[in-house]
Amino acid sequence: MAISLLDGSANLRCGWNLHIKKQHQHAAGLSSLVFKTGFLTDVARLCAISSAAHGAVFRSVSAPVPKSISAARSARILCLQDNNSNTKYFDFVVVGSGVAGLRYALEVSKHGSVAIITKAEPHESNTNYAQGGVSAVLCPSDSVESHMQDTIVAGAHLCDEETVRVVCTEGPDRVKELIAIGASFDHGHDGKLHLAREGGHSHNRIVHAADMTGREIERALLKAVDDEPNIHLFGHHFAIDLLTSQGNDEIYCHGVDTLNTETQQVVRFIAKVTLLASGGAGHIYPTTTNPLVATGDGVAMARRAQAVISNMEFVQFHPTALADEGLPIKPTNRRENAFLITEAVRGDGGILYNQSMQRFMPLYDERAELAPRDVVARSIDDQLKKRGEKYVLLDISHKPREQILAHFPNIAAECLRYGLDITSSPIPVVPAAHYMCGGIRAGLLGETNVKGLYVAGEVACTGLHGANRLASNSLLEALVFARRAVQPSIDHMSRSSLDIHASTMWTRPVLPTSLESHAMQEILFRTKTTRIELQSIMWEYVGIVRSTSRLKTAEWKIGELEAEWEEFLFRREWKPMMVGLQACEMKNLFCCAKLVVSSALARQESRGLHYIEDFPFLEESKRKPTIIFPTSLKLTWSSQQAHKLAAGAPR
Repeated sequence: MAISLLDGSANLRCGWNLHIKKQHQHAAGLSSLVFKTGFLTDVARLCAISSAAHGAVFRSVSAPVPKSISAARSARILCLQDNNSNTKYFDFVVVGSGVAGLRYALEVSKHGSVAIITKAEPHESNTNYAQGGVSAVLCPSDSVESHMQDTIVAGAHLCDEETVRVVCTEGPDRVKELIAIGASFDHGHDGKLHLAREGGHSHNRIVHAADMTGREIERALLKAVDDEPNIHLFGHHFAIDLLTSQGNDEIYCHGVDTLNTETQQVVRFIAKVTLLASGGAGHIYPTTTNPLVATGDGVAMARRAQAVISNMEFVQFHPTALADEGLPIKPTNRRENAFLITEAVRGDGGILYNQSMQRFMPLYDERAELAPRDVVARSIDDQLKKRGEKYVLLDISHKPREQILAHFPNIAAECLRYGLDITSSPIPVVPAAHYMCGGIRAGLLGETNVKGLYVAGEVACTGLHGANRLASNSLLEALVFARRAVQPSIDHMSRSSLDIHASTMWTRPVLPTSLESHAMQEILFRTKTTRIELQSIMWEYVGIVRSTSRLKTAEWKIGELEAEWEEFLFRREWKPMMVGLQACEMKNLFCCAKLVVSSALARQESRGLHYIEDFPFLEESKRKPTIIFPTSLKLTWSSQQAHKLAAGAPR
């Protein structure tokens, strides 16, 4: 794994071409588990710091390379499919049904056929769980420059200034477009949009729908998508891997293989343009505000497809998730994802106390409760460790009851289910993994180094967030980059052609139907326990406060855990081309966890969300993004594992 802090400024422009001589590796429908192979790469010119890293196994294929054709020949592909319906052809394929994927689909559907592939129900996305709102300059007393400054300060000056300017400038128009589509936001008594304030913001600029903004945006966009006949929505389709080819020292994306988790069939989507908008990887940690679908599938697929990855060390822990242990009535079952207590509660005057009702934030930062998330999360973490407590208290009860219920009806209702009235009692809260500031490196138009592959939303690293995301900038970024990716996608589509016979160029994944039922049960159970172990390692060694020794321990433990899991599967006759939802998610979680650890080890300073005890200060010389380049080594199937398994019965 070639990793470096990019020399020069923090600019994330992606207009360059990535040349790796003749050694491109292709995802090429890679559906198999990605097994660990130790290797060393000569990356001196990249300032790499990694020693033994783990790479993916790729299969090279010869597949059509997009070519220039006349506009007359670039007619739309109207959802063609082969006779057995297991291969479908579209102009555009979108992976993910959050705000980025849906907004993009609505625009490109005016120019071609669109398939939206979503892992669960269409509404089950990180967008749907976003409470706070969308930040945008919509007040005369506010300014783009002020929004930019707040973003850059929150991002610990690692943000790409050009990206910040673009997003803050275009944000207001993107919000107005949402309203035109049908999203309904809160208004004040004067009839104007009610603008809230959140931590890190110097002005009231958060457009919101009570404390359920993401749900309202998702509702409006899904309705618009349902009304668009050129968009085809495929729910319960898990994206396995991107289909890629090589030509002229470039990598091209031709679509994606998926697993229909309801019918247990592999469905191949061939497309001229692919947009990844698949969200983050919150479930590499045991406690996260993300829904179950957030297992880092997009980043892992892109990594295997040789896309450049950036800034994965910057994992944002939301300071205030509901701490079930502090509720009067304890939930019967453990939550699949932590319940978020929006930043807007603090923005509306909420105060943080320890369990002795001592206010502590002024001890850590002059901005107190309105400090950026990384500061608040570390402060809470410090209080918990010093006092040996499991949660702190967030109190908004000093505000008028009617105001609390009007601004936070969802939070009030959820707490009341467990015997807590937030209008009279403080809310128990604890930090939880919330947002990946890193991801697939993207340019100003959402482009990647893989031709025909665009990214938007949390899966992307555009340079906006730097080392820490400013509250409510995530939905904003998704809206802006989904819109900016439209025209280059249309241009790429118009220059490309699809061979309806291209599907045979990639070997198809297979389901593990040949395995005995008891073997499958053992595999599922082992995968479940492995997932829990990985999450525990990440929380203990790669959490809010880090150290070099703990990161190296995590690196070793994760490598051992992955190798043991792989060996367990192969001893039960799991084959290279086999796919299953749990196994594929597990390999993606491993991939993302290793990217986070490797990136964290590369950054020998404390900046934003990455606080490391060995290097507790900012260093100007290290104010550069972390870049993970694709490996130039051509790897084969793990012969190491095959040799290990040559003898011996399952154990």
